[in-house]
Amino acid sequence: MRPRIAIPLPHGSDSEYALRAIPQYERAIELSGAEPVRIPLDRTPAEVMKLIERCDGVLLPGSKADVDPAKFDAERDPKTAAADPKRDTVDELLLQDAYNMRKPVLGICYGLQILNVYRSGTLLQHIESRVNHEAGKEVRVAHEVEIDEGSKLAEITSAVSACRRPPSAVQRPSVEDDTTYRRASLDRTAEGGRPHADMTRSSQSLNISVNSSHHQSADTIGDGLRVVARCPEDGITEALEGASPDHFVLAVQWHPERSFDDDENSKAIFKALVEAARQKHQEFAGEFEAQPDAGEGAVRLRSGQVRAGRSNR
Repeated sequence: MRPRIAIPLPHGSDSEYALRAIPQYERAIELSGAEPVRIPLDRTPAEVMKLIERCDGVLLPGSKADVDPAKFDAERDPKTAAADPKRDTVDELLLQDAYNMRKPVLGICYGLQILNVYRSGTLLQHIESRVNHEAGKEVRVAHEVEIDEGSKLAEITSAVSACRRPPSAVQRPSVEDDTTYRRASLDRTAEGGRPHADMTRSSQSLNISVNSSHHQSADTIGDGLRVVARCPEDGITEALEGASPDHFVLAVQWHPERSFDDDENSKAIFKALVEAARQKHQEFAGEFEAQPDAGEGAVRLRSGQVRAGRSNR
């Protein structure tokens, strides 16, 4: 049986946008070997939990909305788009279940941002940069991202990148390169952004080309998350990972579902989620077997609760 991946509809009030956007994510999941499970945004929390109870992983897609800055105690920037309370409620339920049950999580664009806020992080509400992060879906390659070589994301993409890049791509950058990188972070500060304490370039990194359709980014990083990729030209956070080695949590700021057909790195990201979900599915399999101390037919749900079956008494 294929693992099941829960995907919330991308937007709660613009159904035309939501129904136009979600098939790309579902297709990428299907072609990667899993079953997508569409999660509506108009159900009660109890109904949503029932839907996701038997899912093995979570994919948080992009959205035309912005996360409500009140969630991270910030004043609204004039360029911040309207929030989507329905989407946020479902995302938070999905993340609560994923963290409780250690289900794998992949966040994409808005999915990265809501993940970071859910983990008590903050967002840069509007990026001012020489890099066009709002390039849009018509631009196949918007910029490069620099990935920390010691990260899970590097592990996922390195086999692909190794075929395309010379060995120097993962060697320690020169002093001149480091100076340029730090200057980019200072330029970002001058253009309205904020530098990060971990802005210093990693001693080992690799670069990949990505698309881009966002105007916000992670700022203060949430609990249990770490930055594993940045745009080398301005220091904007491009990917986050969970710090726990036994829980697959990955979020990217670009859109691998758009480039799935013609980009091996994009395929590798979805395949990594599906493989993690497959492992979780196998782990869950035993939890649905009869519990000898709970009566005949009882099963242990993925929420950790025991559903009683027929009593032997």
